[in-house]
Amino acid sequence: MVDSHNLKTLLSIYKECGLDEVISETSHNRFKEIEETLMLPSSPPPLQKEAFEVAPLVSPKAAHSSAHAAAQAAQTLAELKGALMAFEGCVLKYTATNLVFGDGNPNARVMFIGEAPGADEDREGLPFVGQSGQLLDKALATVGLTRENYYITNIIPWRPPGNRQPTPAETDACLPFVNRHIDLVNPDFLILVGGTAAKTLLGGREGIMRLRGVWKDYTSEAGKKMKVIAIFHPAYLLRSPAQKREVWLDLIKIKHSLIEAGITLKRSL
Repeated sequence: MVDSHNLKTLLSIYKECGLDEVISETSHNRFKEIEETLMLPSSPPPLQKEAFEVAPLVSPKAAHSSAHAAAQAAQTLAELKGALMAFEGCVLKYTATNLVFGDGNPNARVMFIGEAPGADEDREGLPFVGQSGQLLDKALATVGLTRENYYITNIIPWRPPGNRQPTPAETDACLPFVNRHIDLVNPDFLILVGGTAAKTLLGGREGIMRLRGVWKDYTSEAGKKMKVIAIFHPAYLLRSPAQKREVWLDLIKIKHSLIEAGITLKRSL
């Protein structure tokens, strides 16, 4: 029998390693599977089982270059999604369950970009469908924004293990696809959800506290000029509910700007 103290210790180790959900009813000895896959001399004859997929070793520079070429070759969102599915320059692809590409109206004039998928998004293959996504949907609905009149995606299309922050190398590898995603949707307004999205696309060292709530000019890689603004990520609001007031003020500012631009909004709740 395993006592409760040892069990808690074991679970905490799993959580630190990013193992925070059960996706199989049977346990797997991954070390043994890797040995069998690599056919190490000291290993016994491999058992008949599914092939074990190992992430290829790709340098950050090569990954970015490959991503840029693949992204630029995509002429539609469907082609861009296919290019991402074939891309091997980001190791997160090999730990995630699904590619999380985008959702909403691809012809909308308003585009939201978040950070990375969570556990719920990874299971369903759609962005912002978990607890924080539901909070974002409710907040946007109060100013007449629904997925019928905006499009939403993330900087990173695969879930980082344990919902950790994406590394600079992972962000850099996926950035060409994000830039192409913006070009293909071709919005007039870009809304960045959270600090990672804001710093990745706006550059600089300023944090979300300074970046949020201020409209800036932004030019896409294709040369399209648009307005961009950053807001707090809903996951942060779940941890710091006192900041909801600031998000409400930002959303009112966004609503007025969209109305002035002639964008039709749903009737507010």
